[in-house]
Amino acid sequence: MTSHIHSEPILQSLELVAERVGDPTPLVYAELFRQQPEMEAMFVNDRDGAVRGHMLSEALDGILDFVDERKYADNMIRAEIVNHENLGVPPDVFAAFFAVIRDAFRDALGREWTKEMEEAWKELLVALSETLPAHA
Repeated sequence: MTSHIHSEPILQSLELVAERVGDPTPLVYAELFRQQPEMEAMFVNDRDGAVRGHMLSEALDGILDFVDERKYADNMIRAEIVNHENLGVPPDVFAAFFAVIRDAFRDALGREWTKEMEEAWKELLVALSETLPAHA
C-alpha cells in the first residue's frame, strides 16, 4: 500500500522555487554532483545543460503525476531506472535523484521552506521508494 502524500506543500515548493529561482536545473545538478561526484562525468557532453534541463523537467512532471492522478509516474520511473542503468547509472543513484531535488529546493527556499513541505517531501520519497524495484 502506498503512503498518502499531501500534494499541496509539494506543489507550493515547486511554485516557490519557480518564482524565486526560475530554472532550478543548475541548483539541482550542483547538488547531485556534490552528493554523487562520480555522476558529473556522465554530463561532460552536455555543455549547454539541455540534457540536464530535460531530465529535471521529466522528473518534475513525474512528481506532479505521482502526487496527483498517478496515470503514468510509476511506470515511467521504473522504465527510466532501466534506461539509466543501461547508461551506467546505478539504480540507487537514480532513486536518490528525487531526494537531491528536495535538498536543492530546500536550500533554494531557505526560510520559506516549511515544516509542511518537509513532511510532504518525506511522504513523497517514502511513496517513491515503495514504487521502485527492490534493487533500486
